[in-house]
Amino acid sequence: MSTQMRAAREGRETEEMRIVAADEGESPENIRKRVAEGTVIIARNIQRENIHPIGIGRGLRIKVNANIGTSQDVCDLNLEIEKAKTAIKYGADTIMDLSTSGDLDEIRGAIIRAVKVPVGTVPIYQAAIEAAKRRGSIVHMTEDDIFNTIEKHAKDGVDFMTVHCGVTKDVVKRLMRQPRLMGIVSRGGVFLAAWMLHNDEENPLYKNYDYLLELAAKYDFTLSLGDGLRPGCIFDSTDYYQIQELLIVGELVERARGAGVQAMVEGPGHLPLNHVEANIKLAKSICKDAPLYVLGPVVTEIAPGYDHIVSAIGGALAGLAGADFLCYVTPAEHLGLPSLEDVKEGVIAAKIAAHAADIARLGEKATLRDFEMAKARANLDWRSQIENTIDPERAIKIRRRTRLKRPEACSMCSEYCAIKILKETLKAQCL
Repeated sequence: MSTQMRAAREGRETEEMRIVAADEGESPENIRKRVAEGTVIIARNIQRENIHPIGIGRGLRIKVNANIGTSQDVCDLNLEIEKAKTAIKYGADTIMDLSTSGDLDEIRGAIIRAVKVPVGTVPIYQAAIEAAKRRGSIVHMTEDDIFNTIEKHAKDGVDFMTVHCGVTKDVVKRLMRQPRLMGIVSRGGVFLAAWMLHNDEENPLYKNYDYLLELAAKYDFTLSLGDGLRPGCIFDSTDYYQIQELLIVGELVERARGAGVQAMVEGPGHLPLNHVEANIKLAKSICKDAPLYVLGPVVTEIAPGYDHIVSAIGGALAGLAGADFLCYVTPAEHLGLPSLEDVKEGVIAAKIAAHAADIARLGEKATLRDFEMAKARANLDWRSQIENTIDPERAIKIRRRTRLKRPEACSMCSEYCAIKILKETLKAQCL
C-alpha cells in the first residue's frame, strides 16, 4: 500500500503535494523532497474525501490547531460543531476532537463531516473511557481495546492521532519513586501510566509500535507522537522525565520513517521563556527535524483567564526557534471547557503568534498583508486597514465605539493625528 511518504520516495508527486505547494508558494518538487525525508507531513487520511490537505513542517508557514470536544460536565454535539466552525472561520488549520462524554463515535463522525480541514484525535481517551464503563476501571482496558479503537478512528477518517508511545514503564516507575511537582498532566499519559503500574506491563503503544506503524501505513494517518511526560508547570521544565521521553520519541520517529509512515512530534507544555529556544532546538535535533507540534508553550503559571496571551508569547518564541505547529490555548485553559468566544480568542492569539514567527522565518513571503496594512495606515485608508486585519469584526466594533470628529483619523489622536499633520504639512510646503 502507498502512503504520501512512500510516493514521495518513489519520485511521485501526489495531488496532495501539489495542493500544499500551491498553498505555500513552493514547488511540488520541494514539497515532495521534504515529505520523502520526513521534515514535512501532509495530514490526510485516505478515507477522507471532503478535505483540503495541509502541509506541516520545514519551510512552511506555521499551522494552528484548535482543540474542541465534550466533557462530563458539558456534552453538546451541536455546540462542539459550532466551535469547530468558529475555529476555522478565525484561521485554525486543523481541529482535534478531545471528547470524553456522549456517543464518542457519533461526535467524531459529525465533526469530521462538518469540516474540510484535517481532524485529529487521541484514541486512548475512548479506549480508556469505554473500558471503565464495561469493566469498572481504566486499568482494565486491554491491548486489543487500544488498537481496535485506533483502527476505528482510522476507518472514520481521522487524519492525525496523538499516541503516547514514549511513556515507558521504567520511566513511570522512576517517576513514582522520585516525583516531580506536577507529576503527569497529560490525560493520555496518565491513563497509560496507571495501566502500566496496575498491570506491571510495558506501554502497549511502545511494545507494539510495529503494529501501530502497520495501521498508520494502511490508512496513511499521521502519528503525532505525544508528550505524555511534558512539564505541567515551569518548575518541571526540561527535567529528566521530559527529556527521557523525548529520546525515546526520537527513536520512534526514525522507525516511522523506515516504515514509510508520516510522524510529527508533540512538544512541551509549560516552559519559562529562557527554556523555550533550547527545548525547541533540542527536540528538532533529537527527532531529526521532524515537524514539531507544541502546546503554547505556557510561560507563566499566574494568568488563568489570560492563558491565550501567555501561550501566544511562548508560541511566537517557539515558532521563531523552529516549531512548526501551534496548538491553541484559550482563556478557559486551567479553568473549564471553552466557550465559542474562548475558541475565537484562542485561535486568534495563536494565529498572531504563528504569523509573527513566520515574518522572521519566511521573510517577504509572510509579510504581504503587513505591507498592505502599513500602506493603508500611511494613507489613512481605513477600508483597506479593516480588510487586512486578522479580525475585521472586532476592529470595526472598536473604531465605531466613539463618534469621530475627524473621520480620517482615530479617536486616540483625532485632530493631532501624526500621519494627518504630516500630510497636511507636506501639502502646504508644496503649494
